[in-house]
Amino acid sequence: MSIISTVAPEQASGKVAEIYGKIQQTMGRVPNAFQMYSSSPALLEQNFMAIAYYMQHPTLSFPLLATVRMLVSQKNDCQYCVGLNEAMLMGMANMTPEQIAATKRDPQEAPLPEKDKAMLLLVLKATQSPKSVEKTELDQLRALGWNDGEIMDAVYHGARNVAADIVFNTFKIENDY
Repeated sequence: MSIISTVAPEQASGKVAEIYGKIQQTMGRVPNAFQMYSSSPALLEQNFMAIAYYMQHPTLSFPLLATVRMLVSQKNDCQYCVGLNEAMLMGMANMTPEQIAATKRDPQEAPLPEKDKAMLLLVLKATQSPKSVEKTELDQLRALGWNDGEIMDAVYHGARNVAADIVFNTFKIENDY
C-alpha cells in the first residue's frame, strides 16, 4: 500500500477523472504508476502528456525507451519500474527473459540495433554521471544519424525516469503488473 493518498479510478472526479479517462483509452486501465500522481492533478497531467509524447515518438523506438527505463530503474532500485518494463519488453517487444537478463547484466548485450544501443549507452551514462558526457559522444551519435532533438528527448526521458523512481520508491508504489 502506498504511503501517500491516491485516487482510485472509480473514485476519481474532476481533472483526475478526465485524465484517468484518457489513460484508460490509451492503456486499457489506469496503472498505479499514474494513480501515484493523483494527489497532484497537474503532475498527473504532465506525466500522462510526457508518456503520450514518447509513445508516439517518431524515432525513439519502444524497445529503446523501455530498455532505458528498465536499466535506469535498475540502477535506482525501483523494482516497480524494472518489473513493469521487463513485462512490456517481453509482451510488446518480444524480448525473451534471457535477453532481458543479459541486458540487465551488460547493456552492451541489449538486443537493439547498433544505433539504438549507442543512444541507450549515452542515456545511461547521462543519468549516472552527467558531467562525464563529452561532445565526442554526441558527435558519435550524430554520425549514426541521431539529431540533437532526438538526443535531448532520449536523455530527458532517462532523467524523467530517475524522478519517477524517486517518487515511486519514496511513496512505496504497489506492483500492479
